[in-house]
Amino acid sequence: MNDNGNRFAGLHVPTEEEYLTCIRCGQCLSVCPIYREHLVETQSPRGRVALVRKLVEGQLSPSHYLTDQMYQCMACLACNVACPVGIKPADLVLETRALLEEHQPHWWKRPLFRGFFMHPTVMTLGTLPLRLYQRLGLQKVFYALGLNRVLPSQLRDMERMVPRLPARPLHTVLPEITPARGETRYRVGFFLGCIQSLMFADGSSAAVEVMARNGCQVITPREVTCCGMPPMGYGDLDTVKKMARQNIEVFSKLEVDAIVTDCATCGSTLKEYPKILADDPDYAARAESFARKVRDISEFLMQIPLEPPTARLPLRVTYHDPCHLVRGQNVRKQPRDLLRLIPGLEFVEMKEADWCCGSAGTQIITHYHNSMSLLKRKTRNIAATGAEVVASGCPGCQLQLGLGVRREGLNVRVVHPVQLLAEAYRNEGKPEFALDRAPAEEPVEEVLVIG
Repeated sequence: MNDNGNRFAGLHVPTEEEYLTCIRCGQCLSVCPIYREHLVETQSPRGRVALVRKLVEGQLSPSHYLTDQMYQCMACLACNVACPVGIKPADLVLETRALLEEHQPHWWKRPLFRGFFMHPTVMTLGTLPLRLYQRLGLQKVFYALGLNRVLPSQLRDMERMVPRLPARPLHTVLPEITPARGETRYRVGFFLGCIQSLMFADGSSAAVEVMARNGCQVITPREVTCCGMPPMGYGDLDTVKKMARQNIEVFSKLEVDAIVTDCATCGSTLKEYPKILADDPDYAARAESFARKVRDISEFLMQIPLEPPTARLPLRVTYHDPCHLVRGQNVRKQPRDLLRLIPGLEFVEMKEADWCCGSAGTQIITHYHNSMSLLKRKTRNIAATGAEVVASGCPGCQLQLGLGVRREGLNVRVVHPVQLLAEAYRNEGKPEFALDRAPAEEPVEEVLVIG
């Protein structure tokens, strides 16, 4: 026995009755991507619950093995949804990571989360070498000389995962205020995430374009910081709270009807601010008010009177559900409905669309083989659809899926769903994309209710 019970007493472990039900059930095993890959009990949600309980009871001490088991979890939330007892193993894992970090801090986390992610300028400078590598033609030389083939497989995949970066991060060029096209019906605050600004500017530009097209004045504040998910995933809760307070302060000054994000992970985290700041007397109520306004872009667009495109977009498209959208926010139907609004687009559902793609933030770095095993399974399902495009509303998933189609040599484009809607709007006025007939009926107007 040891004194871990005192050190980890704050963990919300299941009651004795819940635990007995848990060990007899195992329903989570069928949905856990890591267990399905390895068939090892300690690498299952049920196994991690047992490990944490032993830790709290003082029968286990913090160790590299225990920490690794907590970090092998993809935090895909599938076990939370599947558990009939309501234990929420994924949440328990994140809480355990936080306490393990408190008692066994990693030297590299403070400069990464409190230095890099907290400051957009630092992030911009940090990605400058990548932009120069691509823009100066160094990447082409690198491949022409075959140097990519001498890299270890993990480094090779990390290099080819990076998409073509914008010349300048989007937060430096996107206007703070984008006026509505026509009558202003909504005043929207746009939460531009870090990765979208630095790597997926086209997707976020499309989101702003589509909202403006549909009567939204879009305000994109530049003072926002990271949503908080990266430090949350690695147990740095103090940094998460600091980020949450800053973002609440920024948006509280804007007086907007909705706070919209095109990143599934950002949206899920922003909606968790009431839980994160529940014990903060100055911010608890403000966090509740903030979170009530947060919407994923597809969720928001399908709540307002969205104007369907009047031009065809002849593409075969499939869709991958980001974990933090489909389970973290319960947004499953809206992205598909948005895609089905586009004339000429053929939507094909893929097998296991809501299974984790293996990204989970930094799994390609920390657990490379797990990440690639899940990606191979996902890529195989994409290929089976015969789709020309795979859409997904999370930049982490887009990075991972982009790597997957390149690894397998698939001629498949990876985009955010809203990019396809923007492309359809841009096709209007082009004779080659004209509809054969007018749309059958006008869209049914719905009233957006916030709060």
